[in-house]
Amino acid sequence: MATKIVTLEELRSHKSRDNLYILIHGKVYNVTKFLDEHPGGDEVLLAEGGMDATEAFEDVGHSDEARALLPGMLVGNFEEGALKSGAASAHGTKVAGAVEQGSNLMYFVPLGLLGAYFAYQYYSGSA
Repeated sequence: MATKIVTLEELRSHKSRDNLYILIHGKVYNVTKFLDEHPGGDEVLLAEGGMDATEAFEDVGHSDEARALLPGMLVGNFEEGALKSGAASAHGTKVAGAVEQGSNLMYFVPLGLLGAYFAYQYYSGSA
């Protein structure tokens, strides 16, 4: 049986709650039926709908069990070279930047609060 080739236009046209495709590692998956079951919430999948979600998928660190679900949702292979222009992966870069910025804040906010606490203790004479 020949594997279906999904074009960039076809991938981009499937980004609604009723018909949602995502691209992961060169393969296109129909995740429409999985929206309500996704542990991270449906908004995560909807944000990546119709685009290359490889980076977001890997950044989260999905389990082997999650990866085992993918073959059941496979639509086909993505057309070769379609993403090399960078246009379709621009969103993935934007999402990765937001995740990275959020990760940095995860460290600096608690450290800043800890520093403020010690400064308060020092200047109030309680230390």
